Amino acid sequence: MANISPRLQKGAILSLDATTGVPLGGISLQYNPESITRSLHPQTVGGEPDRSEVLRLKGPPVETIKCVAEIDATDLLAAGDANTLKFGIQPQLAALELLVYPSSSELILNEALTLLGTIEILPMESALTLFVWSKSRITPVRITDIEITEEAFDPQLNPIRARVSLGMRILNVNDVGFLNPAGALYMVHQIGKEALAALVG
Repeated sequence: MANISPRLQKGAILSLDATTGVPLGGISLQYNPESITRSLHPQTVGGEPDRSEVLRLKGPPVETIKCVAEIDATDLLAAGDANTLKFGIQPQLAALELLVYPSSSELILNEALTLLGTIEILPMESALTLFVWSKSRITPVRITDIEITEEAFDPQLNPIRARVSLGMRILNVNDVGFLNPAGALYMVHQIGKEALAALVG
């Protein structure tokens, strides 16, 4: 009898249009992090609530996620991938970094509006980011910090191995509302959590 092992799913970070929810791109994690740290901070009523409010909640908790992902060019270099031979892992790092950048077109448009004398310039909106960690855990997030440690380089000084530390905050309906695509995704996440909790005997 053949030895059948389950196919390992890879985590990913996806970006969607914040208004329509249309996919814009994604970064599949080459190696799944060995650990993920999640912190939940309950949203209680006030600092010292009276007895009638001591168990009340203002909304879902503020949930943060921290993980470290590794990016390595070894397999792509061995396969002779043209982009990796030319740039190393810079394309993958750039895709991650751009999650926290406004687009160049928005920067140029805002500068043009400033030169035309527009008094109020609206803050630029980033794409909606999803952290995908198994079929049952797909959450809308805001990237709070990215720390990149480049650990090895090719002869042209392109990075070929790096560790990326990601800090993320899960966006809930208090942050984005129910009608936003992120709000709908959050509700799927919370309802799924409630269904899992119901399985506990």
